[in-house]
Amino acid sequence: MIADPAARQDIPDATVARLPQYLRALSDLAERGVASVSSEELAAEAGVRSANLRRDLSHLGSYGVRGVGYEVEMLAHEITRELGLAQDWPVAIVGLGNLGHALAAYLGLATRGFQVVALLDRDPDVVGQEIAGMIVGSVGDLERIVTERRVAIGVIATPAVSAQEVCDRFVAVGVRSVLNFAACVLSVPEGVDVRKVDLSTELQILAFHEQHKTPAAQERMPLLEVAP
Repeated sequence: MIADPAARQDIPDATVARLPQYLRALSDLAERGVASVSSEELAAEAGVRSANLRRDLSHLGSYGVRGVGYEVEMLAHEITRELGLAQDWPVAIVGLGNLGHALAAYLGLATRGFQVVALLDRDPDVVGQEIAGMIVGSVGDLERIVTERRVAIGVIATPAVSAQEVCDRFVAVGVRSVLNFAACVLSVPEGVDVRKVDLSTELQILAFHEQHKTPAAQERMPLLEVAP
């Protein structure tokens, strides 16, 4: 089932983006007591095409056995290792508004290879509060806290106007991976990875698809009046 490790080199970005979907599907299957799964079944669980799944897994050097499929636990282990989730990555969240508060309280992080080690905000009314069992620190202490707690991933949940400054400070103390929830594009030097999560963009994409559905579906949609 497992091929030469050299086959894991140069995995395409599109494949990497789908690996978490496969891992989540495999975790669900394991919880249901499923020991092996075909490529078609796993693809259906992950919401992808089976041809894409087989091609993606071949980049890991992982191949199903004819008549058996993939061993669920072994494949989950391979993907976990490939994603670097065999260890816990220390995470710092900056910006404890509604979104940052929800991220800090999200228990799913702790079970997927991430540990929130720092919560930071600049609002004096927020600093010192306890959120999800942690005391919120001051963003003024970002450099010291990030260094002391060996933060590997910085999460930015601030207003857009503050995001670039926070990002620059993360980068200056050695953080090379940033997850950006602010409504702006961050400028970073080479070697720093930024993933942007933009809920409004995702909704706009859904609106595009909704608009292009069948005429019958369009007729059932309520009309919204826009003031001039």
